[in-house]
Amino acid sequence: MSKIIAIANQKGGVGKTTTSVNLAASLAVLEQKVLLVDADPQGNATTGVGYDLKELKATIYECLVDGLEPKEAILKTDIENMFLLPSNIDLVGAELEMLNFEEKESVMAKMLAKVKDEYDYILIDCSPSLGLLTVNSLAAANSVMIPVQCQYFALEGLGKLLNTIKIIQKRLNTALEIEGFVLTMYDGRVRLSNQVVAEVRKHFEEMVFDTLIQQNVKLAEAPSYGQPVILYDAECRGSVNYLSLANELLEKNRKTIENEKRDSKIL
Repeated sequence: MSKIIAIANQKGGVGKTTTSVNLAASLAVLEQKVLLVDADPQGNATTGVGYDLKELKATIYECLVDGLEPKEAILKTDIENMFLLPSNIDLVGAELEMLNFEEKESVMAKMLAKVKDEYDYILIDCSPSLGLLTVNSLAAANSVMIPVQCQYFALEGLGKLLNTIKIIQKRLNTALEIEGFVLTMYDGRVRLSNQVVAEVRKHFEEMVFDTLIQQNVKLAEAPSYGQPVILYDAECRGSVNYLSLANELLEKNRKTIENEKRDSKIL
């Protein structure tokens, strides 16, 4: 079954794009066919897998605004089974243009429906805001993954995001679930990091992934080389962490599918 996961947090600097790129790469290495959708006008996920924003012939903008078939814009990456729907600064104008569309909150969902069945996972790297692009991403997704950095003010703004998710669930996408919270930028040597981990797990309990994404120089360096960290240094801590997160996600979804099958047989 194909699954669309929006990776969202309107707070910048929480490791959202890092998680989007490296989780997608790790899932692909684990033999899942993955589409990474760059829904952020900054285009960091696009450059993070090696593409020059100035040389893109087609992007998600044309798919959302002009009705271009997504297959015409999707690009291969250096990892087998991992594909990219790129973005650039043009996407800034999409929110304004989409305001005039009928069912403007569902444009992304209709676009991704054209290619959804071709992938095991579609990961959407959302923009750091709660604007129309993020609303579209949440309306298109089966679930949302929320990166939370292990730093001061970690929970700041999460209330607004969770409230937005509830509104989406009520009005646009009743099937939307929270995939889980991912704790990023963890440094076990720092008391604050451990306090944040404890606080987030106290608040959200089993909704928090067990895997901690530790602070790692290689994770920070890899985007400047246009590579997911697993290509840049497959043995570094960052690679190990994101492979662990990918395995945890796959196992979680395997159990969910098994439970659904069991429940359907009971009914």
